[in-house]
Amino acid sequence: MGLDLRDGEWLDDNRANWDERVGVHVASDFYDQSPLREGGSVLDPISAAGIAELFPEGLDGVRVLHLQCHFGSDSLSLVNLGASVVGIDFSPSAVAEARRMAAELGVTGRARFIESNVYDARHMLPEPESFDLVFVTWGTINWLPDIAEWARIVAWFLKPGGRVYFAEGHPAAMVLDGADGPGGLPTVQYAYGSGKPDVIDDPSDYADPEARLEHGRTWEWLHPLSEVLGAMRAAGLVVDRFDEHYSVPWQVYPATTSQGQGMYGWPEERWLPLSYEIVATNRA
Repeated sequence: MGLDLRDGEWLDDNRANWDERVGVHVASDFYDQSPLREGGSVLDPISAAGIAELFPEGLDGVRVLHLQCHFGSDSLSLVNLGASVVGIDFSPSAVAEARRMAAELGVTGRARFIESNVYDARHMLPEPESFDLVFVTWGTINWLPDIAEWARIVAWFLKPGGRVYFAEGHPAAMVLDGADGPGGLPTVQYAYGSGKPDVIDDPSDYADPEARLEHGRTWEWLHPLSEVLGAMRAAGLVVDRFDEHYSVPWQVYPATTSQGQGMYGWPEERWLPLSYEIVATNRA
């Protein structure tokens, strides 16, 4: 029997973990909000380039659904670029901070934030076929057990001709962890595509190396590329673009080094891709 997608220990543990992270992240330099206050964007270079390619004439009039938006930094970046955005996150602390920041920026008319588990999104936001873009980036689907249902939800919200922009850590690299290999490189720690959750006890936080979380237990799933692409296809989405990259917007392993603009990559050889992008269209 599979996990309950709307309740259970996995969801409680992950929500408690991300609730606690909000205060750490808001106080960190990693999530510097000053560009937002100046009317700018904090989108990472990969996402910023992807959105610019999708909308070369800008985001004015574009309606965006941002799934797993955390406390809304990227959502508000898209608002500052001209879009109207609805952000969804399962953490009440994150949603409260997103709403507070939207009010501070004076953009509450174009930025709405809803507290919801992704799998409940259709009930919390009953607006099928109402978005031009569904935006999902960085550290999202690894927290979700069922990618087929995720893809169906994405498709349900998209207008005919609407597109999903998705960027995520590459599953081939996510089997690695630690710094026990030659030269401090990470070694294989996790199975690729087992379908089972990795239940991890780790009190650390990527945004603040000094932080120690009380709620450090999380449940994560490694979803192979074939599973993600297959789920999109089965949901009626047509993949327009697929790209792999050798950098990510956080220090994913101790061995990765700064590449500038907040991006991290391998120190010398391009060992494995660290991230990937998918753009897909609802052709319904």
